[in-house]
Amino acid sequence: MAAPIAAVFAAGQLGSWRIESVRPVRGDGLAAAARLEVLQVTAGTLSAPPLSAPPSWHLRGSTGHTRYVERNEKLTLAAVQPPLGRSEATRAALIPIRKSDAWWELAQDERRAILETRSRHIALGLEYLPAIARRLYHSRELGEAFDFLTWFEFAPEHAHRFEELVHALRETEEWRYVEREVDVRLSR
Repeated sequence: MAAPIAAVFAAGQLGSWRIESVRPVRGDGLAAAARLEVLQVTAGTLSAPPLSAPPSWHLRGSTGHTRYVERNEKLTLAAVQPPLGRSEATRAALIPIRKSDAWWELAQDERRAILETRSRHIALGLEYLPAIARRLYHSRELGEAFDFLTWFEFAPEHAHRFEELVHALRETEEWRYVEREVDVRLSR
């Protein structure tokens, strides 16, 4: 397993990404802000980042071992997943999500059945690679307000594909367990 990547997403007046919109999809939203900085930090130092101006909000997360995937899915994802930071990927989305207690009360195999067998979460995502790069950060174990921070990057000509992906995922059984979701759209 690759070493975990920890990140802080800090929204405020400074940052390499311009925030185009902050829209609550379900539950409470986040405060408006002009810019977002994505800071990679070392594990164990996931505190608020030192910035020249205080952030409107910040979210912390860390990658971890791949969950809910079977070996063939993991290999397929690894073969087609593009890297983040591609020069042509000047659009991004940060979508923090919190799932309900009912989701977390399910056993791992029950969550897998909902996530992939019935909702096809992984299979749907594969249909949009390599146009859309993504990384999932886990936040639940850090005591954050969200369970997951989903980060996507794509070129402007693939924005419609990203909209298709998000719409398809929100139509699944899995999404019924989402109690809070915010859709933050960005450009650079």
